[in-house]
Amino acid sequence: MKTIFDINFQGKKALIRVDFNVPLDENFNVTDANRIEAAQPTIAKILKDGGAVILMSHLGRPKGKEDKYSLKHIVSKIEEVFGKPVKFAEDCRGEVAQKAAAELQMGEILLLENLRFYSEEEAGDIAFSRELASLGDVYVNDAFGTAHRAHASTTIIANEFPNDKCFGALLAKEIESIDKVLKDSEKPVTAILGGSKVSTKITIIENILDKIDHMIIGGGMTFTFIKALGGSVGNSICEDDKMELALEILEKAKAKGVQIHLPIDVLAADAFSNDANTQVVDVKAIPSGWQGLDAGPKTLAEIKEVIAKSRTILWNGPIGVFELPSFANGTIALGEFIAEATKNGAFSLVGGGDSVAAVKQFGLESKVSYVSTGGGAMLEMLEGKTLPGIAAILK
Repeated sequence: MKTIFDINFQGKKALIRVDFNVPLDENFNVTDANRIEAAQPTIAKILKDGGAVILMSHLGRPKGKEDKYSLKHIVSKIEEVFGKPVKFAEDCRGEVAQKAAAELQMGEILLLENLRFYSEEEAGDIAFSRELASLGDVYVNDAFGTAHRAHASTTIIANEFPNDKCFGALLAKEIESIDKVLKDSEKPVTAILGGSKVSTKITIIENILDKIDHMIIGGGMTFTFIKALGGSVGNSICEDDKMELALEILEKAKAKGVQIHLPIDVLAADAFSNDANTQVVDVKAIPSGWQGLDAGPKTLAEIKEVIAKSRTILWNGPIGVFELPSFANGTIALGEFIAEATKNGAFSLVGGGDSVAAVKQFGLESKVSYVSTGGGAMLEMLEGKTLPGIAAILK
C-alpha cells in the first residue's frame, strides 16, 4: 500500500482529493471542522517535503453552479486549521484552474472550486478526470468518505497517474483500522451493532460472523429479533418482514460459534418523546402502547462484562435514542465501557454516522482507538466490498 510517506514531494505539486463536505450554518460558518482537521497530517507532510498542495473536494449536492455550495465559504476555516494562507480558484477546470495551478509556488496551498458544479464529476467522466489530472504531478486520495464512489476525482483520475499515486495519511489509517478488525484482530472480537433496522445491517452481519466472537445487538433492530423469538414488543419499531431473517442470523451465528447478546431489559416509554412516562421492563414483555427506547440496567451490566473481556471492538450504531436526553444513558454507558476497554489495551473502532455523532457529543472521541470519517464507505468495507477509490490506487 503506497502512501504519502513513501514519496518525497520536494518540487512536486500534489493534487489531493479531500473530503471537505462540511456542515455550514446560515451564515456559511463551518459548524464542524473535523474533516478539515483530519486532512492536516497529509498536507503538513507534503509542505514539509517542499511540495505544493492543490485541494479538490465537493460540498453538498448542487444542481450546477450554486453560490451556497461554493468552497469559497470554507477558505477561512481551512486557513485557521492549517495556520497558512489558502489560495482559491473560482473554478476546478478550464483557464481559471490551469492558471492558478501554474502560478502556485512550492509551500503554497490552492483550493479548487466545488467539483460537483460539473455533472461529469459524479458521472466519472474521463475527459473531466484528465483536465483535473493536468493540474498536478502526483495524485493523493485522502477522502475516505467518498472512496466508495467511482467519481472522476476519486477513482477515474488515478488512471492518469500510473506511477505517481498514493493514499493520504487519513485514508491509509482508515484502511489500516478496518483491516485491524476484519483481518488482523486480536481475540476476543466483539461487534456492537445498533440502529433502527436489521435490513441495513444484514450484509455487515453476514460478512463479519466469521471474524468475531461476540455480537451485541441493540437499538431499534433489537425488536425484530425479540418478536421473531416470540416476545411482545408493544409499539417498538419492528420490521415484521425481516423476522425470518433475524432467526436465520441467530442460527448462522450459533453454527459459527458466535455468541449473540440481545437485550434483557429496556427502558420503555409511552410515547416517542423526551417527556414521556418511562418504565424498565423485560425486553420480551413490553406492554401494549409502550415502546423500547433505550437499554435497561441488566442489559448494560451484561454488555459491560462482554466488552471488558474484548481485545478488538467494532461499534456501529447507537443502542438507544440518544438524541433524546432521557434515552441517552445506554449509548453513553456503552461508549464509556468501550473507552475503559481501550484504556486497558483493546483496539476499538467506531464508525457509522450516529455512532460517530454519539462519541463526539459525549466527549469520548479521544478515548477510543479510531473514529472513522466515512459512514457509507466504512459500512461498504465492513460488508466486504472493494471500494473503487481504494482499488484505483492499488492497481
